[in-house]
Amino acid sequence: MTVPLTSSLYRTTAHAAGGRSGSVRTDDGRLDVRLAPPRRKVPGTTNPEQLFAAGFAACFTSALAEVAAEFGADASAARVACEVELGTTDTPAGYGLAVSLTVSLPGWRAADLQPLLHRADAVCPYSQAVRGNVPLTLLALDDTAATDDRA
Repeated sequence: MTVPLTSSLYRTTAHAAGGRSGSVRTDDGRLDVRLAPPRRKVPGTTNPEQLFAAGFAACFTSALAEVAAEFGADASAARVACEVELGTTDTPAGYGLAVSLTVSLPGWRAADLQPLLHRADAVCPYSQAVRGNVPLTLLALDDTAATDDRA
């Protein structure tokens, strides 16, 4: 189901030329990168999957901090790794993505963190954008090296 925006908080535009062997830049010039296909290791380049992973990881980290604050917890030290996998599918399109988010928060056990991940997934705009279309795995890791008063 498509959910329309009720108000706009931010808008940006990126321009691509040359596809996976070209470049992409934003209107404001804050992002201006050369691209290369994922399997080609060309110095000074990135690829669309890396850009998507970076955006998703940053967005999910913010969503987690927002959700944790609702429960009186501080998630500012959270670490989110976003793995984006490009692969083939048995669909007419032939290609697809899969995403895995691995999250740790100092002082937290995975079992205590997992419910926050599900709540963050419900509010994260990237999660909402891929829901029902891209397989998404949420994995919480134990990070109890810091003092854990939830023991």
